[in-house]
Amino acid sequence: MKKQLLSAALVALLASPVLAQNLAVVNGKPVPISRVKALQQQVEASGRPVTPEVLDQIKQELIAREVFMQEARKRGLDASEDYKTQLELARQTILIRQLFADFQKKNPVTDADIKAEYDKFAKENGGKEYRARHILVETEADAKALIADIKKGGNFEELAKKASKDPGSGANGGDLDWAAAGSYVPEFSGAMVKLDKGQMTDTPVKTQFGFHIIRVDDVRDAQLPKLEEVRPQIAQQLQQQKLSAYQEGLRSKAKIQ
Repeated sequence: MKKQLLSAALVALLASPVLAQNLAVVNGKPVPISRVKALQQQVEASGRPVTPEVLDQIKQELIAREVFMQEARKRGLDASEDYKTQLELARQTILIRQLFADFQKKNPVTDADIKAEYDKFAKENGGKEYRARHILVETEADAKALIADIKKGGNFEELAKKASKDPGSGANGGDLDWAAAGSYVPEFSGAMVKLDKGQMTDTPVKTQFGFHIIRVDDVRDAQLPKLEEVRPQIAQQLQQQKLSAYQEGLRSKAKIQ
């Protein structure tokens, strides 16, 4: 009979409005269930899935925090200047985060914005791509000597490995991989685009880096990613641009003495 009465009392307690609204009651002080939801949202925002095990960890963490908070207040630590300063900084951080979240919610990046940015990117990066090789040397005389060797049957790739001062491409026989003409300095790209597939410059090309011998191995239309492939990156970039412009606008309007 006593066990039945105790069980009934326990069921009634668990079903009571107090525990229904709270995670727990620690030393008479309730821990609202809303804190569980708030911390759960933070974990989810970080990209971590909230499994039943993680949810249990969240609940235990919140109960432990309440225990430690009560002890800190008991010792009067919440009255210290250091605590008040850190609390104000934390309050500012949270409020500013809310401000920026509110701005982004009211000023979303639209599909039209993303399409316009992609079209701009495609226009700037369209056209031709070149698979080129080069040999970089310090003097014009060295470059002319290498051109003469290649015309006599010398192997461009082997000479690049031996003579090129470009550490990035030299070891690969001068290979620069696929790139648009705009990827290079004007003197280099200007000479490169005049070459047909398989053709080499007859005279050294001078740039700020030295003297180049350039050969074009192939030419193709620029290979651009499709809009859907880069949509998330474009959206994130535009969102950041909008937020940066908003922040700068607030700074410029502020009267700072």
